[in-house]
Amino acid sequence: MDMNWGVFLEESPTGDGPYWKLALDGAKWTVLVSLGGWAIALLVGSLIGILRTVPNKLLVWLGDAYVELFRNIPLLVQLFLWFFVLPEVLPEAVGRWLKQDLPYPELTTAIIGLGLFTAARVAVQVSAGIKSLPRGQAAAGLALGFTRTEVYLKILLPQAFRIIIPPLTSEFMSIFKNSSVALGIGLTELVFQMRQMVEYSSVVIETIAVYTLIYIALALIVNRFMAWLERAVRIPGLIAGGGK
Repeated sequence: MDMNWGVFLEESPTGDGPYWKLALDGAKWTVLVSLGGWAIALLVGSLIGILRTVPNKLLVWLGDAYVELFRNIPLLVQLFLWFFVLPEVLPEAVGRWLKQDLPYPELTTAIIGLGLFTAARVAVQVSAGIKSLPRGQAAAGLALGFTRTEVYLKILLPQAFRIIIPPLTSEFMSIFKNSSVALGIGLTELVFQMRQMVEYSSVVIETIAVYTLIYIALALIVNRFMAWLERAVRIPGLIAGGGK
């Protein structure tokens, strides 16, 4: 079988430069969507995770409802709802701003949709990390005069995040893979560019191989960073392997 790796040096018919440039552009949008989505997921997921552990039953119910809603609706459907449906049900001026005036509407929608979807999964990890801690720690903090907010911010969350770094690593890596769904709303991320190149060049094996390697490289970078972070913040005696 003759392999045509030189195809990446050829100009694409779209006029956007050679195929290798399209691959780098796709990687850029994939990284932007993933990092933006992860920032939202970590922030919102932490808040929802906290709600699922407070003594207020209404707040617990709201946290559980968020998790069940966002975790059980497919990501692609959620992106369609955010991109195609939401602007139509909002006031006309707001909907027009979302669809036409907002810079990079596909990117913004993908970041928000991916972030809120992943937040439901992060919330489960955060609440599990908090619940794994001895209950006496929260009681001791309150007895010392801390507010409940301070107990979470200064006592519970710093320990919980150290415990849940391994599952958070899986979620962080998943966000890079899930970003491929954004092609459904027209974002020119890696999978979108791969399909375009296959369609225009008819070179299938080489194209898929290179784009797969790009995904593997991104995943390895995330994995190594999270592994370093886990070692850096590990608490000996609290987390398995902490004494090593």
